[in-house]
Amino acid sequence: MDALFGEPRLAAIYDLVEGERRGDLDHYLAMAAGLGARSLLDVGCGTGILACRAAGQGMDVTGVDPAAASLDVARAKPGAERVRWLHGDATGLPDLQVDLATMTANVAHVFLTDEDWSATLRGVHAALRPGGHLVLEVRDPARQAWLRWTRENTYQSLDAPGIGEVETWWDVTEVDGALVSYRRTYVFAADGTTLTSDSTRRSWSRTEIEGSLRSAGYALADVRDAPDRPGWEWVFIARKPVQ
Repeated sequence: MDALFGEPRLAAIYDLVEGERRGDLDHYLAMAAGLGARSLLDVGCGTGILACRAAGQGMDVTGVDPAAASLDVARAKPGAERVRWLHGDATGLPDLQVDLATMTANVAHVFLTDEDWSATLRGVHAALRPGGHLVLEVRDPARQAWLRWTRENTYQSLDAPGIGEVETWWDVTEVDGALVSYRRTYVFAADGTTLTSDSTRRSWSRTEIEGSLRSAGYALADVRDAPDRPGWEWVFIARKPVQ
């Protein structure tokens, strides 16, 4: 697990670094409304921004994430008591029958093997009601987004409430075929502490995602351009067929 999500000091500033009012979430909430979804499973819910917003709009929400530190941040948010928080992943879910499952923030890229990705898709499939939908986003590998993950492009200096100034940036450490590894660095000015978070992400082609969805029992309903990142990412909408 990346330290970014599991280290309490980094989880505490995640929303500030990423932007707490993430514009992509408006799109997901609009899709939920368009699909008539009344219940939501947020896979890789992290610090709970989407889950809390959806619950605030009256949806029955379950958020699942393997990072306990991120869930601690989520549970402390206003309205978090309306969400069912689960520590784990989509392969060990309780009995659910939700209208919609989401994987935002490029969650699909954390799965490095076909086996792990397929197991996740099957776990979500079991948690959907017949006719329910899975919505997920994936970067277009042809755009080679990692070429922009340089210190010059990613550097931020932030004033974190109760923490002080934090400097942060990314450095790509290795590109091996479809696997891209990179390191995020965080410097806390108050005590001079430097923390790092190493990550590896898998690039998925559109053909791979579409094939994996069909193999896991979904019917592909639509593939859209990500409205907040046009030309850079796809949004897949898959449906669990009615038996």
